[in-house]
Amino acid sequence: MNAAASLPGRFILPPWGHPICMLENLIRGAMAGLAGTTALNAVTYADMVWRGRAASTTPEQVVGELAKRGGRAIPGNDEERRNRLQGLGALAGIATGVAVGAAAGQLHGLARGVGPVLGPALIGGAAMAATDLSMFRLGVTDPRSWDRSSWLSDAVPHLAYGVVTWALLPR
Repeated sequence: MNAAASLPGRFILPPWGHPICMLENLIRGAMAGLAGTTALNAVTYADMVWRGRAASTTPEQVVGELAKRGGRAIPGNDEERRNRLQGLGALAGIATGVAVGAAAGQLHGLARGVGPVLGPALIGGAAMAATDLSMFRLGVTDPRSWDRSSWLSDAVPHLAYGVVTWALLPR
């Protein structure tokens, strides 16, 4: 123990870092995750334009299932309810991207230390796992049954998320 830490009125810093630095890394990681989410959405929408495919309904199905399991009703007539579920699904995706980015901000040394190829792949994989595992656990979809096109529609945007988030993490 150092002398300053043993003086009355002083505190010992936790071994993992100063709380202010941890908060700063959390915020910077969350902002990086928000930028990564924007990249993920842009790549997803570009894929929809390119292939003429419809938007995925799984985010709104997840929200619907969570509401059902939580004993909550999504209010409104059929159209209003669908619109609310769609909006809540999009907001849930943004929240996931921010949360994964915040976690990456806390682990920025590790994420940056593995390099510019593995780092983005790990971050994008973490975001993909967060969404796909929750969808699987809720019974909304089973990734084991997806075809190659479905996997690419999921993996490529998440890789874009990982690249942008990794690039903006604290150094």
